[in-house]
Amino acid sequence: MMNGKKIILDGSSLHIEDVNALISNAGVSVEIARSAITNVEKAKQFLDREAGKKVIYGVNTGFGPMASHIINEKQSVTLQENLIRSHAVGMGEPIRSEYALAAMVVRLNTLLKGFSGVSPKLIFHLQTFINRRIIPVIPEHGAVGTSGDLVQLAHIALALMGEGEVMYEGRRQEAKDVLQKLRIEPYHLQAKEGLSLINGTSVMAGITSLLCKDAERLLTIATRAGVLALELVHGFDDSISERLHAMRPHPGQVKIAKMMRDLLRTSHLLRNREAFQKTVKLPERVRKIPEIVQEVYSFRCIPQILGPIVDILAKVSKEIGTEINSVTDNPVVDWENKVFIHGGNFHGDYVAAGVDQLKIGLIKLTILSERRTNFFLNQKVNTYLPPFLNLERPGLTLGLQGLQFVATSTTANSQSLAFPHHIHSIPTNGDNQDVVSMGTDAALIASRVIENAYIVLAIELITLAQAVDILEIRRNLSVSSKNLFDSLRVCFPAIEEDRVLVKELPRVVDLLKTIEIPAVRGEKKNSPGV
Repeated sequence: MMNGKKIILDGSSLHIEDVNALISNAGVSVEIARSAITNVEKAKQFLDREAGKKVIYGVNTGFGPMASHIINEKQSVTLQENLIRSHAVGMGEPIRSEYALAAMVVRLNTLLKGFSGVSPKLIFHLQTFINRRIIPVIPEHGAVGTSGDLVQLAHIALALMGEGEVMYEGRRQEAKDVLQKLRIEPYHLQAKEGLSLINGTSVMAGITSLLCKDAERLLTIATRAGVLALELVHGFDDSISERLHAMRPHPGQVKIAKMMRDLLRTSHLLRNREAFQKTVKLPERVRKIPEIVQEVYSFRCIPQILGPIVDILAKVSKEIGTEINSVTDNPVVDWENKVFIHGGNFHGDYVAAGVDQLKIGLIKLTILSERRTNFFLNQKVNTYLPPFLNLERPGLTLGLQGLQFVATSTTANSQSLAFPHHIHSIPTNGDNQDVVSMGTDAALIASRVIENAYIVLAIELITLAQAVDILEIRRNLSVSSKNLFDSLRVCFPAIEEDRVLVKELPRVVDLLKTIEIPAVRGEKKNSPGV
């Protein structure tokens, strides 16, 4: 929970908003609740008392299929160090530092539940890394997301030990050099601590915490783009009427329709259905009228298409809120009942299935945006705008023709990523992990879909703004659409003569990621993670 510029971690009240606040603001730090440290100490004391008396997985046994190999007490520290060094073998490009930092926060909060058997010293060491923004370099390939994010989390543990690489002050450096510079001693693992650091879903849950915020923003932008598009075609008001959506009261659909009604109240371009029906007289014989009686689905069905994504986001946000405040390692040190519980809370299917659903919804959002772009650029479809929205000399100038290729290819790229990744279960670990979640990979794929969605929406808004200029209707737009149009024109002037756009286009994407706009929410902020 946030308190000023501090996030107070107690293991139970971390919100998605807290994780995002820490990532987006270097001035935000984490503070540990004293009550949580008390529980951490009790679990550690119970573990230390019992470790020499009972067979406890990962404390005095080997790991995975080697769990039947028993070790002595003197070997327990070496076992933990071997676990980290053997598992910190990820390959590929590093995941974004924001994702690594989010994973660290979630892991710290999980350890603060007080059922992992770690020492307070490890807790404060991890806190120092977070607050000093010493961010371990985590390669993207490695984890299957079932005994948790073993490989990716091992790179975090490795950095805490003063090994491996970290990002610090914008540079990739050796962890030992950074710790030496900051006069921070490398951490020496105690019994079970290596396992407690890497046995859990913190990477996939941390990444998805950030993706939920992006999804929320994309929904808001897509809704506002839909409002502007509806104004440009002089759409009818009944497709977003309160009465219509009350007849099919899915929460997300109702919410999007209401937002559209609210935004369009100041528009002078929407048509009233009843007024239209009074002006068109029925003929004695069949004849064609020039008016469009109903808009195509990408204009008329915006609440019905975006609404399910709002509901998916609400569901996933709630599940992630539960996940980041849960015990996700194994075995659980249940000091309250004086037992060690061996189970599978590290299995990532809740996160993996949820982020896959969210990814698919955002691909549908991308398709919706691309289809509206096509409508305005294709003269054969809209029938009244110049081809590719040329402001000057069609034939000599090409207008937005090239940009449509980017929107089409980027949408196709997302469609190729649509298959639910958590279905790609492949047994591993000597068939001990025989059904796996692939949760972190699912989240990383979803992040690519999100980046693609920003690109396609940026192209749609460039298209809509160009249409506004051609039709000269800015003064009649709703306040919302005027603001959107004006913000875009600050960083992206109208395309009159053809020009090189490669440096301008990223500025539009950055605008969409940073512009201050009220959000479309899946549900009220009334529980952790929502």
